[in-house]
Amino acid sequence: MSIQNLKDFADQRGIKLKIQKAIVEEATENIAKKYNYSKDQIKENFDNLLFEIESEAYKVYLKYEKEYGENVLKTFIDHLVKTDKITNLNQVGEVLSRHFNIFDKFFLSLGQSRRTRAGSSFETIHNSLFKVLNYKFDEQKVINGKPDFLMPSLKHYKENPMDCIIFTSKRTLRERWRQVVTEGTRGLGFFLATIDTKVSSPQLSEMLNHRIYLVCPESIKSKYYSDKVNVLSFTQFFKDFLDPSLERWARNKII
Repeated sequence: MSIQNLKDFADQRGIKLKIQKAIVEEATENIAKKYNYSKDQIKENFDNLLFEIESEAYKVYLKYEKEYGENVLKTFIDHLVKTDKITNLNQVGEVLSRHFNIFDKFFLSLGQSRRTRAGSSFETIHNSLFKVLNYKFDEQKVINGKPDFLMPSLKHYKENPMDCIIFTSKRTLRERWRQVVTEGTRGLGFFLATIDTKVSSPQLSEMLNHRIYLVCPESIKSKYYSDKVNVLSFTQFFKDFLDPSLERWARNKII
């Protein structure tokens, strides 16, 4: 049977690239070991950790991508030998050149995967750090949309939505922030984490009307949004919103 797609070939043999969540968790663990921060220190240094874990996650990804690519190519060559497509070394160049298209598609798919994972890692890093900090949340639950984090839980949201925090991560916003308005219209507040530096004043005013707070690193807030009342640093988000809510939920035996 002719092989048309190397990724499908690899999948059929159980060769998989490590999932992004596991990669980010490994990167988070690496950075955690590097600093050995307490929970309070993690919150104080959240901005830097966000960027550092992202950089580390990319390094970890490249390591696993290399292992995956090597494994796929070795398995494919072994397959060509076992099926007598290659019977001696003199045939290797000719046989492999005939499979140029599937190699091209394979490496293109790896490049696309790399870009996709880079975008999705922003959300996954928040997930990982929130877990390290023992914040309670449910992930990707459908309410009137599907926010990344529903705090403290879907169960409590159904009982008392005004007591809940809705938190979503988007590396860049464009017009996608409007999705947040439909991601549960009854929450205590909508918090949209980003590192986007191009959110306009009219957009921020419209967000304010919908009770949407932008949460970003202090360096971005002070440089681009210093006069915007609904733009918070991560430190402000923890101190003024999430930690007080955590205390209230614990006091009322919700968590």
